[in-house]
Amino acid sequence: MTNWWMVRAGDNNELVEEWLKLGIASIGWPELGDPGRFKAKEQILKYAENIYADGRPQSIMNWVSQIWRFKNEIKENDRVVSYSKEKREYIVGTVVDEFFYAPSSGDVNYPNHIKVNWEEAMVNRDSLSQSAKNSLGSTLTIFQITQWGNEFQQLIQNPHAEMTFIPTDIKAADERDAVDDFIAKAQSMVEDRIDRLDPWQMQDLVAGLLEAMGYNTQVSPKGPDGGIDILAYKDAFGFERPIIKVQVKHRKSSTGGPEIQQLLGANPSDANSLFISTGGFTNQADRIANRNGVKLLDLEKLVTLIMEWYDKLPTDKQALIPLQKIYVPDIN
Repeated sequence: MTNWWMVRAGDNNELVEEWLKLGIASIGWPELGDPGRFKAKEQILKYAENIYADGRPQSIMNWVSQIWRFKNEIKENDRVVSYSKEKREYIVGTVVDEFFYAPSSGDVNYPNHIKVNWEEAMVNRDSLSQSAKNSLGSTLTIFQITQWGNEFQQLIQNPHAEMTFIPTDIKAADERDAVDDFIAKAQSMVEDRIDRLDPWQMQDLVAGLLEAMGYNTQVSPKGPDGGIDILAYKDAFGFERPIIKVQVKHRKSSTGGPEIQQLLGANPSDANSLFISTGGFTNQADRIANRNGVKLLDLEKLVTLIMEWYDKLPTDKQALIPLQKIYVPDIN
């Protein structure tokens, strides 16, 4: 049976025209260099953990899994599909040459390639069954869609065919894709829920996270805070070190260097500094934080910690973002 693969054409499908012109399909992560020099997936993972030291472990694992699959599992004569947002159509092709690494071919940010013979015929998204549309909506860069191969093939041959069937042949590889995508979507949904909190609720949520970690907290009242939103202590009186001073910025814009310096200068001056910014940080802020030992958390890292400590959050803090635990298969 022929394997079918979905490969995303960049973050915003911007690579479609280039792929059709050059007869390729490509994926990114150029910071890792040529994955061909690694003999095992674990070697790439170890290297990636150093390169993306600030990344979430689950995200890094997902990235490495996709690179490994692209390099080792897509074979000659496999079928490849990608989506063109502008035309709302899927391009379809056949792999004619397996993996090669070439930073000079195509976009430099996508140096990992396969050679593809793209067909002239395209598949209109509206022609697909609803089940296929749902499956193809995955956020992963690469995933297997062999269960939808017959549907694509029929629509290439007869663009006006009506597709209503649901496939039943789902392999372990597809399950792995589904689990990875489910986790990524869950993370994104929690980020959206936290993003809707107001600044004071966010401040309370961060205090609850620190309490779940075993700290006592003192939250600044509304109004000028002198650069500190939360103080966290190991003991109830605040005598025991370490003391953590926390600034929370809940907004779309990035936090800059002057705000990091303001936290460093706030009393107590000898406390450890934690800065949380849901809008991320500028390069200047990163440099100042690194030089002064300030711990930075953006929205993604904050969500990772909240999901890890959620069961120990105080009940009133859990009420700010109600979550439920769901078990998924352990796909190795």
